[in-house]
Amino acid sequence: MRVGLVCPYSLTLPGGVQGQVLGLAQALRDIGIEARVLGPCDGPPPAAWVTALGASIPTASNGSVAPIAPDPAAALRTIRALRDEAFDVVHVHEPVVPGPSITALMSAEAPLVGTFHRAGAFWMAKTVSPIGRRLASRLALRCAVSEEAAATASVALGGHYELVWNGIDVERFAAAPPWPRPPAADPLILFIGRHEERKGLAVLLDAMALRGPGARLWVIGEGPQREQLESAWRGDARIEWLGRVGEEEKRRRLQAADVLCVPSLHGESFGVVLAEGMASGAVVVASDLPGYRRVARAGSGALLVPPGDVAALAAAILDAGTPGPLREERLRAQAARARDLSMTRLAQRYADLYHRVLA
Repeated sequence: MRVGLVCPYSLTLPGGVQGQVLGLAQALRDIGIEARVLGPCDGPPPAAWVTALGASIPTASNGSVAPIAPDPAAALRTIRALRDEAFDVVHVHEPVVPGPSITALMSAEAPLVGTFHRAGAFWMAKTVSPIGRRLASRLALRCAVSEEAAATASVALGGHYELVWNGIDVERFAAAPPWPRPPAADPLILFIGRHEERKGLAVLLDAMALRGPGARLWVIGEGPQREQLESAWRGDARIEWLGRVGEEEKRRRLQAADVLCVPSLHGESFGVVLAEGMASGAVVVASDLPGYRRVARAGSGALLVPPGDVAALAAAILDAGTPGPLREERLRAQAARARDLSMTRLAQRYADLYHRVLA
């Protein structure tokens, strides 16, 4: 079976959807499906089985910035690639995002499967719902990564949605050698994400003010708030600003950390980074958001706190980072939950859906 996976976001820039598309393609190839990814690239394609469709344009979206390629040149490349590759199934991620995804809905001749990742109010529901509904009607099957993502898509587009999940390469996270820890880190906390209001980094920094001198914080990522936040906290030697790091370094720092803190305030449909922390051995402390509850459900070992509650976040970090039997129990529960979310299981789930569509 030949499957084309279409991504609307630049595959050479970090992002949740991009990571899912690339990871799924590799997992599909591992189980014998000839998968190829089509998407924008702002540099060399990240794998030999990626077809670059041109550079992206940063676009404000959902409180963040989406690197999409809505230009005519990218559309023509998408049409050409779909024609030349003769896929049996075309799997479109974020089907109504402008650029390659919408082009694929309009032009693909193979059966179409769509996966919706986003949750919460967004531009589609208010501006292009009638057009989106007509385009979405071409999908033979609609999937969503969470109940929230399904509800968001249903309000704008109608239709029924198969619930899937976001997968991770459990073995690679579990086997990563730990990054060297700072001396006397008690606990060592890790934040991974864009430095923007939605991700709640400012809340975590305020929580650090309530922690003792032994606490250490690694901050991974970039974003519009970085200069402001780093300037405000420059005098705190406990905080290390790492900027953007590669996937291998991210996995190694997750292995070294005692606590992975994910303090987002809103707009999260799933929370892949929670699953990554669970697979790595850092106790996860996250905001109690609907999308995060899907990953950190009861019995998963993770701790959820009210979004924006500085005191509750600080207390949960202290709890999660305290050595002892309870921490070990949480780590075992997290490891079991991570296995449920493996990319290998997700690839097999999609393979079954592809066969259903073809049948």
